[in-house]
Amino acid sequence: MRSPSDDPFIKTVSLRRDWVDSFDEYPYSIPAIRHLHTLELHKNVTFFVGENGTGKSTLLEAIAVAEGFNAEGGSRHAMFKTRDTHHPKLPGKLQLGRPGRKLARSDSYFLRAESFYNLSSYIDDLGGGSHGPIPLHQQSHGEAFLSLLTERLGGNGLYLFDEPEAALSPQRQLTFLVGLHELVKAGSQLIIATHSPIIMAYPNSLIYHFTTEGIAPIAYEETEHYKVTRAFLTRTELMLGELLE
Repeated sequence: MRSPSDDPFIKTVSLRRDWVDSFDEYPYSIPAIRHLHTLELHKNVTFFVGENGTGKSTLLEAIAVAEGFNAEGGSRHAMFKTRDTHHPKLPGKLQLGRPGRKLARSDSYFLRAESFYNLSSYIDDLGGGSHGPIPLHQQSHGEAFLSLLTERLGGNGLYLFDEPEAALSPQRQLTFLVGLHELVKAGSQLIIATHSPIIMAYPNSLIYHFTTEGIAPIAYEETEHYKVTRAFLTRTELMLGELLE
């Protein structure tokens, strides 16, 4: 017998294409958005990968806002605002398919690497107790992020991370994988936009590749992140010679 925890909180993300006035206008002109119909998400971990500017963060942010998160990150209760950077029309044109599993409002979080400083300021101003005993601004960027991961996120929740590797050394990315696995074991669903070949190696996941042709599933070993990193590490001198000649 299936239990509710066998289902994702969000099963599908669809663009209501008939509600879009023009696909020549930004952000609908971004190829990944222009070609978007319906994405089926993994019940545990879905990765968005691809080159810069292909729409990974744009779609992730739109999903977060459609779910009720602050566009700059945090929990659903985070009310701070420093700058309007999101595209207010896109979230309203997304349809999130929910299989019926209910999400506790406190067990969810949206993290953006580019606005983590502002989020940390907001949390510290509120007292920051749920994020550990040390104020986030008294920790390094990576330490503060891992404090969030280990002290604040309790599992059985929906977590959206935009480029979490920006704060983490390679060793700390391995630590992040352990924390990610703990969240999965606790019944969580995660959607992560990343460039890290370490993070996207997590096995119980689905990887979507964002390109100029749209969005499609891809195997880990077929990603450019894996192939370029592997080639560089196994043929360092040859590649450096070719690049720097």
